[in-house]
Amino acid sequence: MKKFFLKYWYKFADKQSYQDLKNFERSKKDLKIFKEKFENEINKIQKKIKTKKELLFLHSGHIGDIINVLPVIKALSNTHKCNLYININKPLAIKHYAHQAGNVYINKKIYNMLLPLFKSQDYINDVQIFSNQEIDINFDIIRDLPINILFDNLRYGFQIAGVQPNIEQPYLNVGKHEKVFNKIIILRSLRYQNHFINYKFLKNYDDLFFVGTRDEYEVLKKEVNNLQFYNCKDFLEMAVIINSSRFFVGNSSLGIDIAEALKKPRLLEACPYFPARQVHGKDAYDFYFQVHFEKFFKILYEKN
Repeated sequence: MKKFFLKYWYKFADKQSYQDLKNFERSKKDLKIFKEKFENEINKIQKKIKTKKELLFLHSGHIGDIINVLPVIKALSNTHKCNLYININKPLAIKHYAHQAGNVYINKKIYNMLLPLFKSQDYINDVQIFSNQEIDINFDIIRDLPINILFDNLRYGFQIAGVQPNIEQPYLNVGKHEKVFNKIIILRSLRYQNHFINYKFLKNYDDLFFVGTRDEYEVLKKEVNNLQFYNCKDFLEMAVIINSSRFFVGNSSLGIDIAEALKKPRLLEACPYFPARQVHGKDAYDFYFQVHFEKFFKILYEKN
């Protein structure tokens, strides 16, 4: 009772002490949750990596988040046989605007588009839909941990597996496209857009190809009337087109995740409200503001 009145007093008479007390209570609560629900699982993952020769990984999406755990899988494939299981139709915790899979993280249609890309990677032994197999490394728990996940989402998997691969090196390997090459490839999703900028200046450039959905394309074409559309049959073809491009431009979406994985020259429209998507290594630029967008675009255009 005394603690309750003290907290109530702080709330109105000493706001800094009130905030300090709230932070202390939250930290105490988070530690209790971690100890009771997650510490043992994190520790078991390390033991399995040390003792097993074959590892089973689980991920339920989003699509880009699955791409982003590939550096961990690739690093572990040097010493283990690696199998990836994807859990389809897991309901979203919160509704996402213009989400390709509707109200789930990833559905069967999206899985089928993703499968050829993963099957083409020689460090992944097998890819299947999850059906209650015994999993060694569950990447899904990053969303349940009592932590703030507004950090570089390429590193989510690092925190689960305790592996720190070199993310300046490619972790996707694909060939070249026979028909679409030496183009500027764009994918701007309807989510995570930066409203400080626009793409109107691109109408002064040629060979602009959009590889997202038709709806996304129609929105951007209102700003860039010379933008062309290419309907990728699956995400392997999308990756091959990006790999065959001069460079890639886009916001936080599957496109930038693939360009980052290929280490293709890339320009990220960073989202001020969700800064979890970042780029790393050579020829990687991001921006919040129009003047920087046009500056970095020109650099890549003249360089590639």
